[in-house]
Amino acid sequence: MQKKHKSSFSFLQKAILTKSLVVIFTTGLFAVNNEGKYFSSEKNKSLLEKPVKGLNDEQYDQFILGRSFFVIPWVEAPSATTARDGLGPLFNSNTCVSCHPRNGRGSLYNNKMKPSRSLVARLSIPFDNSKEHKELFEKQGFVPEPRYGSQISVNGIHGVPFEARVDVKFQEIKVKFPDGEVDTILKPKYELIDKNYGKLAKNTAITYRMAQSLNGLGLLEKVSDEEILSNEDEFDKDGDGISGRANRVYSPLTKKEEIGRYTWKASAATVIEQIAGAANNDMGLTTFLQSNENCTSFQKLCNEAPKPWHKKDITDERLGAIDFYIRNLKTYKPKKDEEHLEGLEIFKGLDCAKCHKTSLKTVDGFNIEPFTDMLLHDMGEGLSDGRVEFKANEREFRTAPLWGLALHEKINKKKPRLLHDGRARDFQEAILWHGGEAEISKQKYMSASKEQREKLIKFLERL
Repeated sequence: MQKKHKSSFSFLQKAILTKSLVVIFTTGLFAVNNEGKYFSSEKNKSLLEKPVKGLNDEQYDQFILGRSFFVIPWVEAPSATTARDGLGPLFNSNTCVSCHPRNGRGSLYNNKMKPSRSLVARLSIPFDNSKEHKELFEKQGFVPEPRYGSQISVNGIHGVPFEARVDVKFQEIKVKFPDGEVDTILKPKYELIDKNYGKLAKNTAITYRMAQSLNGLGLLEKVSDEEILSNEDEFDKDGDGISGRANRVYSPLTKKEEIGRYTWKASAATVIEQIAGAANNDMGLTTFLQSNENCTSFQKLCNEAPKPWHKKDITDERLGAIDFYIRNLKTYKPKKDEEHLEGLEIFKGLDCAKCHKTSLKTVDGFNIEPFTDMLLHDMGEGLSDGRVEFKANEREFRTAPLWGLALHEKINKKKPRLLHDGRARDFQEAILWHGGEAEISKQKYMSASKEQREKLIKFLERL
């Protein structure tokens, strides 16, 4: 076993520490040639924890190693458990699965009906064109709040005070349909309470983000830049009201600008970069991609906290294993029965598929159905979060993939809270919050017959 891990480590060192990592992983070095080996229509709570079919012994060892670092708790340093020490000093969770239960989407509330760890508060301040801000924006895509950093940590290790808590209340808004139906949508009133490090900087933008499902992340990395860019129409030249554009982001892996694919505003180019960012922001873990602790200069006890044995909390080998694990998870695919096909036609007829693309081609030559174009779209003032990330402005979000949401209720025993901040209690509420480029499609939905609306919602619930 040790020999296998050593061999795997040797390979990963070459892959991770070179600019060719993205090309290697997307051209199918570990890919399964048969499309069917990636997907399953089995609707159970454990599906997203299973590996794709066809892994050899060495690859399966790598998968299991990655899973162990994903599900087993990290501990504060110094510790006899040197493989998993380095938690914090400030953190939200001590495991990845705390935010992604069974690799699915997080829930807005925990069992005590308090905001869960799957909901995080991201912070940024306006760009002032100074040299410092330019350097921060070039590499991070935003300027962190100086006292609290880029994300609020609701926990701290022994002796280090947590940063703040999240509180949420909702304002009810009535929406009336042309046929007389009335629905109630919720406008969130999020607040940071119990702030332990003083006041936030003036004009701080606070945006609240729900942890997304890991369903199909590896397959999205297999979609070429050319395929993504083929759907761009930044200046709406075809006049259909849709003007999607790709986010161009700095990649700490390749050290250059890449097409953004992951996060709510498409600010991460690869799965491994998304992992490293989440590890640092959510658990205070450093990697070769995110080498700084998440303490600011205002947080003395955080900066003076004991250091782990390793220079990097997550070594290159372990980071590579987590990356391999996530990219090689099974992907849920709904059964294409008559009900599905009927709902799909309504979906297309209401122009939902103009952004939630029903098909993208991978570099392996087969089609996937994530229901996203991976582009940024203006979603209107109602969803604006006041936050800029690289090319994405305050009103722009990446089209959220819809695949795999059917598993949420199986995993969490409750329906998913939708949109970036979890405000929508169901798909209809999510649709009713759509504005900007999606306004016409929303109006078409509201003007559709009650029967068509119900069939569309059932279709979405099965994706």
